[in-house]
Amino acid sequence: MTQSSPDPERGRLASANEGSESWREWGPYLAERAWGSVREDYSADGDAWASFPHDHARSRVYRWNEDGMAGFCDLDQNWCLSLALWNGTDPILKERMFGLSGPQGNHGEDVKEYWWYTDATPTHSWNSWRYHYPQASFPYEDLIATNATRSKFEPEYELLDTGIFDTSQYWVVTVDYAKESPHDLLMQITVENAGPLEATLRVLPTLWFRNTWSWGDSDVVKPNLSANEGSIVAVSPRAGSLRLTGEGAPRLLFCDNDTNSRRLYSEANSPDFPKDGINDFVVSGASTVNPVMEGTKAALDYEITVQPGASTIIRVRLTDESQIANGTSSSLDDVAFDHTISKRKYEADQYWVSVTPAGASNDEAHVLRQAMAGLLWSKQFYHFNVKRWLSGDSSAPPPPPDRALNRNNDWSHLNAHDVLLMPDVWEYPWFANWDHAFHCVTIAHIDPEFAKAQLILMLREWYMHSSGQMPAYEWNFSDVNPPTQAWAAIQVFILDGGDDFDFLAKVFHKLMVNFTWWINEKGSNEDGVFTGGFLGLDNIAPLNRSTLPESVGTIEQADATAWMAMYALDLLNMALRLSAHNVAYEDVATKFIEHFLRIAAAENASGMWDDDDAFFYDVVHLIDGRDVPLKVRSLVGLVPVLASFVYHESSVSHLEDFRIRLRWFLEHSPEQSGSYQARAEETDVAHLLSLVGPERLARLLSNVFDEDSLLSPYGIRGISAYHRDHPFVVEINGVQASVDYEPGESTSGLFGGNSNWRGPVWFPLNVLLIEALRNYETHCPGEVQVEFPMGSGKLMTLEAVADALSHRLISLFIPVDGGARPSDARYPMLVTDPKWKPHLFFYEYFHGDTGQGLGASHQTGWTSTVAHLILQSHDRRGEL
Repeated sequence: MTQSSPDPERGRLASANEGSESWREWGPYLAERAWGSVREDYSADGDAWASFPHDHARSRVYRWNEDGMAGFCDLDQNWCLSLALWNGTDPILKERMFGLSGPQGNHGEDVKEYWWYTDATPTHSWNSWRYHYPQASFPYEDLIATNATRSKFEPEYELLDTGIFDTSQYWVVTVDYAKESPHDLLMQITVENAGPLEATLRVLPTLWFRNTWSWGDSDVVKPNLSANEGSIVAVSPRAGSLRLTGEGAPRLLFCDNDTNSRRLYSEANSPDFPKDGINDFVVSGASTVNPVMEGTKAALDYEITVQPGASTIIRVRLTDESQIANGTSSSLDDVAFDHTISKRKYEADQYWVSVTPAGASNDEAHVLRQAMAGLLWSKQFYHFNVKRWLSGDSSAPPPPPDRALNRNNDWSHLNAHDVLLMPDVWEYPWFANWDHAFHCVTIAHIDPEFAKAQLILMLREWYMHSSGQMPAYEWNFSDVNPPTQAWAAIQVFILDGGDDFDFLAKVFHKLMVNFTWWINEKGSNEDGVFTGGFLGLDNIAPLNRSTLPESVGTIEQADATAWMAMYALDLLNMALRLSAHNVAYEDVATKFIEHFLRIAAAENASGMWDDDDAFFYDVVHLIDGRDVPLKVRSLVGLVPVLASFVYHESSVSHLEDFRIRLRWFLEHSPEQSGSYQARAEETDVAHLLSLVGPERLARLLSNVFDEDSLLSPYGIRGISAYHRDHPFVVEINGVQASVDYEPGESTSGLFGGNSNWRGPVWFPLNVLLIEALRNYETHCPGEVQVEFPMGSGKLMTLEAVADALSHRLISLFIPVDGGARPSDARYPMLVTDPKWKPHLFFYEYFHGDTGQGLGASHQTGWTSTVAHLILQSHDRRGEL
């Protein structure tokens, strides 16, 4: 049994993986934002932010998913449980996090709240969340108006900038979830008055059903919530029967999760008790809650008065009624409730002690745990039937004809109804393909089964296009992201113990289809050179690489071609591992080693390598026959370093045809053999496949590890600081374009403008570079040494450089001499106030000079790879 396990959380995880207990069925799968998304956009012009603004969210039913604060739901999001608050002065209930839309923010969309995911376990037996809520009226209008006056050369106007926390008049609200059993959830809400005066707060744990009944489906039975003996009973054909009980005698408030069409559209036939009925009742005393106490949305209404510095606890329990029928009590007995809360917290502490490397510092252990907590909380229910979305629902007028021309009209097969790891719970509450690969690698350290399932899911037929293309993200599924899934699959395979060959074979066969799509769609005249557009790097280039007109010319992309070289090596790696168990993979291993050698030779011979600069650049081939290299020292020119792989002769001794064919290929195609090296060891031979050979690598890295160039105190920058004083300028077809060094937020709206790759530090490519350096080291240990940093006079091995880079990235979150963390140094309160300092934000990217966090603030998608770095720095494994 789980409870008798010496490590209860690992026991629960094992039982969940075996399918004997559904510990994963309830979890934090409720989004922080559903408004302003593509899924909810039924407009003609495709303006998702305007189509469903924040002002509509409290009153208008979502079509595809729900949102809330500190929310839990089941895997299918039949029901949702979250928290609502009211400080007595705000014009609306605080039911969801507020932020600016893309057009409103001077640097794009931006959440304007302070909350943290402070803890979690893989089975969600324990989850903890914290929020700081002002006691004064929330400055909605000030945030909108002031940001509207700011240019892209100014910082964003944040909630701390308004001064609303300066007098320390705010609430600290903590929500702890503990599962007594898979379908018995305890919710402990702790409210602390951080102000100097007595204050009153309305606290409303809210339960509702996702609206599945308003869209014209005849087979859907509308669920129901009703009052029963002081509790809320939820009955649904899909979810069964649940009971929500709160301690004491809270007022029970009921309305319906249906649109208030009177408020939004001035329609007379609006429901009497619509979605915002509880909001209107609490804020203005309107008669908008159902007096017969039934509906599809309900809340336990607590009004609490708390002395300064004191705290109040509210205990809530959500239980499957079958648990009661089987003799499990749904009681809110304080002693039993508190015992379970303490027990699960203790078990979580023990679990994270077992995960944390023995050599990790206390600060590293803290970063590791909070990064993983944020990643676990970023699991979100994602529902999107594109065919239904394009055609509309039978219960509503058909969408405008022009709408189908805006986006995703060739993805009608995509039909998602899954829990996915999201990049950011507010700014990016939808999957992004290459982000997803990094999420999976990090979570594989603690839950490899979930990571494997996620990688397989994104390759399934209801995601992958019949052409073999993988969907990028819902704003444009047809965009192209770097093909990082094969790399992620290998990492997850290794972290899982390296013996799940069924998993490896599943992803391998689907990735071969995707690889073929790349060859057919993004190859350039079968010459081994590739394009791809942004490739996740947004504004890094002087030109829009996704839209260069054919009448002007074509771009050969150093990163696109290198990504394909890396992809071929990753598939070779997988084929060789699989061939040890099934020799049928021998031929395809041969295919991918030849693919790699051809692509690597093409990049090295194409003119993208500049031998004088010892760097790779994109090259524009103009229609008039001229070639124009885009000489920007950026991550684009660093991606070729990632394409490296080492295998040993002993691992392919059973593959005679593979070895014969490789020798034949090298002999008959000497022009394509430059990216292959073999090195004799004491008892084996190491084979190095690398787009950038060791000699050239040392020269290239001399540019990278210069602190006046790409090397920041906190990792590798997006663009070299050299361009601060030496902007790159190019004229193409009479139009001048330029790139300079912008270490912080983007200073223009070019190519989107809400993310900046022109100087800041981003985690994903740093993580891949660190791994590539370790790969090279395994081929020639200790022999390739580089000065790090340049000018220091200190020569280091590639392994030591990888460790140093990892340390610089981790240091973003470590207090300097007990003081400020670089990532939060802009605001003294975040680094000096004991109520704020322990809690970390995991930003989208970081200032290239100061390390200050920028962009999305809860990017515990790929920024959670800091946990991967901490764990990796204490654990080396996985050589072939």
